[in-house]
Amino acid sequence: MGMVTFVDETTAGGRGDGWGLEIAEERLALRELIRRRVFHEVAEYHARRPEVFQGLVQPEGAERTLNGYALRTPRRIDPQQQTELALRAFGRNGFLVLVGDRQITGLDEEVALPLGVEVTFLKLVALVGG
Repeated sequence: MGMVTFVDETTAGGRGDGWGLEIAEERLALRELIRRRVFHEVAEYHARRPEVFQGLVQPEGAERTLNGYALRTPRRIDPQQQTELALRAFGRNGFLVLVGDRQITGLDEEVALPLGVEVTFLKLVALVGG
């Protein structure tokens, strides 16, 4: 079992604190890696119940805030629905995924997960006028 570190970055140069997730497999399809990340984020949100959800993608019915997404009315977030939103966002180039220094381009692409690997989710930000 190895620790994978997830890091969120933006094209504006922002870099979040990384967080780790233990993954037993040495290789996973990107689709499954995203699913596990999202399920972990949702489980952490339900366990702690913070005011703001800090996840890969915005839950439906939530408003973007400085530090994440605020739900208009407190409720449980469906991890499967969040996964589907994340997979669609990847397909629309809402974010890129880098494993080490290699960009992963397809959801079914197998990702090598050596011990201590860093997986970066580079969130693409629309530019003014673009």
